[in-house]
Amino acid sequence: MIWIFAFIFTVVIAGYQRRTGPTYPMDVKKEIGQKVIKADLIRTYDGQDDAKVILKIADTSIKGKVQFRRFKSYDSWTTAPMVRKGDSLIGSLPHQDIAGKVMYHITLAKGNEQVLLNEEPAVLRYKGHVPMYILLPHILIIFLAMLFSTITGLEAITKGKNTLLYTWITIVTLLIGGLILGPIVQKFSFNVFWAGWPFGHDLTDNKSIVAFLFWVIALIVQYKNRETKFWPILASIVLLVVFLIPHSMLGSEIDYTKLPKTEKVGK
Repeated sequence: MIWIFAFIFTVVIAGYQRRTGPTYPMDVKKEIGQKVIKADLIRTYDGQDDAKVILKIADTSIKGKVQFRRFKSYDSWTTAPMVRKGDSLIGSLPHQDIAGKVMYHITLAKGNEQVLLNEEPAVLRYKGHVPMYILLPHILIIFLAMLFSTITGLEAITKGKNTLLYTWITIVTLLIGGLILGPIVQKFSFNVFWAGWPFGHDLTDNKSIVAFLFWVIALIVQYKNRETKFWPILASIVLLVVFLIPHSMLGSEIDYTKLPKTEKVGK
């Protein structure tokens, strides 16, 4: 029962992680010309060219425009028409250096009717490409850490005999997934291994090291007193809280207000 609950719980947390945070596409839904338009506005891009905002709209009488400016900048808003290709309207956002961000609105028009698709601007962050052979193990192992953290906490609550063993597995998976593969993913994405304290404010980095330290303490305490249950339970709660913090919050970004002013909207 512990394993079944822990597995389902981890899947739910994984789904929550995927749908929260500043990089998950923005879901929008508006009606124009008695047609309901649904779209996912991208908020992260790892290509080397301009990011493309693609809306599947078969009605050729509907036109679109994208308004954008660099995030954290003194730029004026730039407006550009969306280009139709088949049943899609495509808008381009100017490519930025790694960690650069562009905020944008989409406006649709049909005859004299106009609709702002997203009242709040979507913010897209450019990043480097992470190879799948790095990204996939990172994701799998970090969620294995969540799985075994949950199992360890439940094992401690039910006074099971394998709390110490599961603590070790949690620590090893956290170390590999969060503190080894995590910085490698960060390096590919933003050309820096560590953006947390004391070099930055990246919550992903900071929360990884905090959770790891709590589990190390839980391990040490158990070697001093095999009967202790408080620290394994506390460490599992801390890791749960860590996973509830949206991924990539306060991540790497360029503050264009601190750079020399330029008339260009691109780099």
